[in-house]
Amino acid sequence: MTRNERVRSHVGRFMPALLACAILGLSPGQARCQEAAPKARVRSARVVVLSTMLADTKGIGEWGFAALVEADGHRLLFDTGARPETVLNNARELGIDLAGVTEVVLSHHHGDHTGGLLTLRRELMKKDPKALSRAYVAPGIFFSRPREGGGESNETIVLKEPYEATGGTFVEIARPTEIFPGAWLTGPVPRVHPERNWSGKGTVKTAEGQVEDTIPEDMSLVLDTERGLVVVSGCGHAGVVNTLEFARKTIREAPVHAALGGFHLFAADEAGLDWTASKLRGMGVANLLGAHCTGVEAVQGLRRRLGLDRRTCVVGAVGSGFDLEDGIRAGTIAR
Repeated sequence: MTRNERVRSHVGRFMPALLACAILGLSPGQARCQEAAPKARVRSARVVVLSTMLADTKGIGEWGFAALVEADGHRLLFDTGARPETVLNNARELGIDLAGVTEVVLSHHHGDHTGGLLTLRRELMKKDPKALSRAYVAPGIFFSRPREGGGESNETIVLKEPYEATGGTFVEIARPTEIFPGAWLTGPVPRVHPERNWSGKGTVKTAEGQVEDTIPEDMSLVLDTERGLVVVSGCGHAGVVNTLEFARKTIREAPVHAALGGFHLFAADEAGLDWTASKLRGMGVANLLGAHCTGVEAVQGLRRRLGLDRRTCVVGAVGSGFDLEDGIRAGTIAR
């Protein structure tokens, strides 16, 4: 291809965006025209569960969640489990070195997702001072959650000062944000559908006063791949349907190639699972690894309703995970 042919090809690719800019009176460098340009895609991805209730041949289980996410050479930890040393010890047993992981996502304030943060940071920084030095959070994670009768129930508040004392930084994500090419954090997810995936017992202090704690800061990680979206969730307090629809609306309207992690469906009744499955089916969910609070019965119920099988819909266990090329790696116990 000659130079002129390459130029014509390049201009042709972006002509719709350039025309839109001209019509709107905007320069090509302005935001609305930038949105028309092709977005980056993740080419390789791997997710390994490091904390959940079910343990496979290695590691220990707990009521909590954490997963190591690797995408195109980038590595980040999504949540940190409940007990201080669970993720650290499980990673060691699985032969996973976390020292080079500089970023961690805290999906929400609950202690079963943030409990390992300080221990991991302090231990891993002995080998790499930058290990887990950047923590992504959403607005509301440090809101006060008063206990009935007095006291504070938000365990994550007490982590803030000592974590920052180690040199760690909290980065607040208020809206869908690309943290590296093709990898997005949703920020807080709008509650379009009435998925009440929280206890309803707690309250939270906000600018509007003390209100029911709906876990407003709940956010997920989305990898935009050529096969579709790969979504990692900690608890899915915003609702799995709300989360996936929001990802498709704000990042790319693509099929959901994989939904991985906790989705807080363990208490869902048959009618709730029917409704959830109908929505997931419409989004083309092809792989489901339900860990933590998803619930064993809920995973089995969704498998039947979505027409998936033992290779594409499993209960997550420590050491299990997902590979963009090979699909779900169920491990021994959930195979």
